[in-house]
Amino acid sequence: MTIHLARHGQTAYNHEGRFQGHLPVPLNATGRRQAHALAELAADVVLTSLWCSPLHRARETADIVAARIDLTPHEDARFAETDTGDWTDRSFAEIKAEDPDGFARFQRSDPTFRYPGGESFAEQSTRVQAGLRDLYAQPRELPALVVCHRGVIRLALAALGDGSAGAQEVANAAIVTLPERADVA
Repeated sequence: MTIHLARHGQTAYNHEGRFQGHLPVPLNATGRRQAHALAELAADVVLTSLWCSPLHRARETADIVAARIDLTPHEDARFAETDTGDWTDRSFAEIKAEDPDGFARFQRSDPTFRYPGGESFAEQSTRVQAGLRDLYAQPRELPALVVCHRGVIRLALAALGDGSAGAQEVANAAIVTLPERADVA
């Protein structure tokens, strides 16, 4: 059975190019429109369950989708965005000027990269893969939609062997479908 991953709708931080990490940043007006469009897309897909990151922007998106498809979102912290540590609430431009090497490693999702004072992509990948394995192990919950974050989607694709996934752009409210019964490491 299938798992679909969807990125949350846009926030002011996305629009401004800022690290939001685990901050409780809500959707902006564009993000709410994107979430409603995602809900319409989800209504055309057979889904048994709806999952989401507990972070505000993902939960807000999931609630909009849930209202359309009549499923209750289940929160799972393993699908949360990376803890961006000391970079949280800072602009991409500021970090790129201050730490160009670190910023380049962030952009390509280098698995050895760790946010100063925060989480590494390897740590995040481990928890994302565990969440996906557990979801695949519950066939009655599939097919499922997981509303999460760009980093989660990139790391899920990388774990499936997509070498270009780390630098892949994932638009707000985009859906990415994982292969059926994907072999997540």
